[in-house]
Amino acid sequence: MSGWRFNPIALVRAFLRPIDPMLMLLLGVLLGYAWVLMQSASPERLDSQVLHFGVALGAMWVVAWLTPTRLLSLALPLYAVGVALLIGVELFGEVSKGAQRWLNIGVTRIQPSEIMKIAMPLMLAWYFQQREGQTRFVDFIVAGLLLVVPVGLIVIQPDLGTSLLVAASGLYVIYFAGLSWKLIVPLVLAAVIGIGSIVAFGDTLCQPDVDWQVLREYQKQRVCTLLDPTRDPLGKGFHIIQSTIAIGSGGLSGKGWMEGTQTHLAFLPERHTDFIFAVLAEEFGLVGAVVLLAVYLLLLIRGFTIAAFAPTHASRLLAGAVTMIFFTYAFVNMGMVSGILPVVGVPLPFVSYGGTALVTLCLGIGILMSIQRSRLVARSS
Repeated sequence: MSGWRFNPIALVRAFLRPIDPMLMLLLGVLLGYAWVLMQSASPERLDSQVLHFGVALGAMWVVAWLTPTRLLSLALPLYAVGVALLIGVELFGEVSKGAQRWLNIGVTRIQPSEIMKIAMPLMLAWYFQQREGQTRFVDFIVAGLLLVVPVGLIVIQPDLGTSLLVAASGLYVIYFAGLSWKLIVPLVLAAVIGIGSIVAFGDTLCQPDVDWQVLREYQKQRVCTLLDPTRDPLGKGFHIIQSTIAIGSGGLSGKGWMEGTQTHLAFLPERHTDFIFAVLAEEFGLVGAVVLLAVYLLLLIRGFTIAAFAPTHASRLLAGAVTMIFFTYAFVNMGMVSGILPVVGVPLPFVSYGGTALVTLCLGIGILMSIQRSRLVARSS
């Protein structure tokens, strides 16, 4: 030990070794957006959100250090634990605001559905890795069943937003694994026909005495409110009406930081969480929104680049699915805030207030960093 000397530069290099500079830069810009908007939308929550930043970045760094092989080895136990906890929620979960989503484990409450956002793509990437080069139609059926079980358990809580994200994370892996267009096209056509029918016959279908069977009443009302928010402008349509007013009033360059009237006169609901994009559009206008979209686009490009050059089949599936999860978060959030999608409670990725979603998203960044690091290691060896 007498010859050992403290070398801070080497220590910093070792700490930063798993970090992908481009991903870290883009994440830093998004967290900067979050800090600026939170300062305006809900400054009293800023300290706790900074704490969330620290926890999420720590989780990202730990995952980035793990190899993709190690990550995939955790897929089956993580999936099994997640499904078991979802069953526990159904049997023993706590009810809050009409939904049974939480499980009390003694020291704290957890929301098991969040686990599945990471467990689902990991599980399916591991599953298809076992069948690399010999994938059959029946394998896609099994993959679909692996996806349906947790999604179904989340839907009945009910939690439409989380079930949508978990379903998307699994479907992306199944698609990237080589799902035939012969199966995809009929599903797309069915969705188009269903949505078109709702739009065309909305006035009839939204009558109080019409039961949609497959959707609960509150879910039906969300769709009907999307079609015509003025049906209940001070109730179910209030969120969409106020958010579109905020977005439109921002104009090209916005009203200025902390000068948004919809935000600071408390007309805009959930302004620090699901509707923080409306705060951005009101205060920084179209310019601020376009810059944010450009950052998201660069994040997607970087993610797909990592996926394209990933060293293994499973890594490619996982990186592609994780990147598409970022897209889904952003698309659904901006869509519901601007009034083109129903309000389903999906946060703006890396920007909305909240710890659980931020940690989950940063775990996704960590997975991309892990895959990129494994490629660099393989190339240098």
